[in-house]
Amino acid sequence: MIRFNYLYRDFSNYKNYGSVVLGNPNCISISEIDRLIREKLIEGEFFNAAKIGLPTLFFEISNCDDHELHEFLNIEIVHETECLWTIEELILRLSKDN
Repeated sequence: MIRFNYLYRDFSNYKNYGSVVLGNPNCISISEIDRLIREKLIEGEFFNAAKIGLPTLFFEISNCDDHELHEFLNIEIVHETECLWTIEELILRLSKDN
């Protein structure tokens, strides 16, 4: 299993962190997963969590510092049994968002 770590940072630099666990049934290496993800992101870093179906990390009270993009932080191997999607599904969803 792989943990996909991401955050929401508003224009005032306040941050909310989140993550989802993804399956890796084809045993793709961490470096390859990172590369595949980054090539689908805006400037190799940003994505719209709502559009691809990931939980959004917005603050409860919205203001003029808000925007729609989240930031990819990193991925890591975890030993969990439940996952949201597979790595391939995440890549497919990111591809459709562009």
